Amino acid sequence: MQSIPLFIDNKTLLGSGKKFENYNPATGEVTHIVTSASPEDFEKSIESAKKGFKIWSAMSPTERGRILHKASALLREKNDELANLESQDSGKPIREALTVDVISGADCLEYYAGLAPTLHGEHFQLGSDFAYTKREPLGICAGIGAWNYPIQIACWKAAPALACGNVMIFKPAELTPLTAFKLAEVFREAGLPDGVFNVVQGDASVGQMMTAHPDIAKVSITGEVGTGKKVMAASATTLKHVTLELGGKSPILIFEDADLEEAVNGALLGNFYTQGEICSNGTRVFVHESIKEKFLEKLIQQTKSLKIGNPSNPETQIGALINETHFIKVMGYINLGKEQGAELIYGGNQIQVAGCEGGFFVEPTIFRSSDDQDKIVKEEIFGPVMTVMTFTDEEEVLSRANDTPFGLAAGVYTKDLRRAHRVVSNLQAGMCWINTYNINPVEIPFGGNKQSGIGRENGLAAIEHYSQLKTVYVAMKDLGNPF
Repeated sequence: MQSIPLFIDNKTLLGSGKKFENYNPATGEVTHIVTSASPEDFEKSIESAKKGFKIWSAMSPTERGRILHKASALLREKNDELANLESQDSGKPIREALTVDVISGADCLEYYAGLAPTLHGEHFQLGSDFAYTKREPLGICAGIGAWNYPIQIACWKAAPALACGNVMIFKPAELTPLTAFKLAEVFREAGLPDGVFNVVQGDASVGQMMTAHPDIAKVSITGEVGTGKKVMAASATTLKHVTLELGGKSPILIFEDADLEEAVNGALLGNFYTQGEICSNGTRVFVHESIKEKFLEKLIQQTKSLKIGNPSNPETQIGALINETHFIKVMGYINLGKEQGAELIYGGNQIQVAGCEGGFFVEPTIFRSSDDQDKIVKEEIFGPVMTVMTFTDEEEVLSRANDTPFGLAAGVYTKDLRRAHRVVSNLQAGMCWINTYNINPVEIPFGGNKQSGIGRENGLAAIEHYSQLKTVYVAMKDLGNPF
């Protein structure tokens, strides 16, 4: 059986940590044996990164951009190969992986490749004296990935970090270890110097090595809220910079004048894409009382047409949940919803898929709830479970939408331009959409408020999180004796 090693100093390293099995979520079959990083292995990655940083940070931004551009082109060339690995590793439909996952990662590398040569400081004229600022890299950055979008997230973290002159040690999620290793190979082929992008495999214990190590300047994690809090607390001991892209329980507000077809499309995308395993999903759908029946009719009709099946089948639209543990969690919430009195109006069942008997497939599920305190309304499920509520008043629905410890995303559907902007200005969320949902081009910042995270990924904003300002004061005349 193929083994997935570590990738340190542009070379594979068998490693000396514990080994674990990697499964195909759709079949339950073991596909690879993965080697975790031991403390000794991790120290090797640190020493490699230190040497890589001296070389990479001294290169001109144009040279760094040229290598990132080449890496982007290589990702596009290898799209089919990498998408198939991504689908096999995560359980998502191949049609998604082919059109979104690898391509969005390539887009990110391309964007920051172009941005790298534009990084600059400012000049301040202070009489005859002057001062200037310069933007400098932080040093060694640690990236910790999530299992729902493995290669995209790796690129979202690596691209701005490398563009700013940092180096990165990246740990993919334990459940999806395959494509980060392939990304490292792509970087090597593109000409990235040794030690600039190292990959260490493993579970939370390896993540703890990252947050504890004094030579790591920054940690960026995509994950759930509890993990993010632990990372922040551990990073505080050495005052590391942190970017936390965490979970959510995001609302979609559909007003009476909304384009109903588009509102249904947004609700479907915001709940059932990638089997609902997306942090920004709008799982609390608030529909104006006057259109609820028409909305539900269209929603159920569209949901019924979704094709659940083997992720490797190009016709499949809903794939497999990541593993049995997560399946039990999702089904537990579905059962809890019924117990607490929410009305199950569609789905809620496990589906058996021919040829994928070892996988865990859940039918897209729609609840109608009249109680915002139901656990399926309050807590993140991270599966294909949508809850629909009704409202009659703008002020009322804003209050209910904001009644959550999370603040990652929100959507508004209305043809009233003033209302659209008024509502989003009052929604407590870091990423808001008007008349669409879950569209995240790399040019715009993405991240949450409240307990959904700290910092931003993508866009110019990410540069602020992967660099630091140095101010230089230049005296053009003698100070003289100040005493």
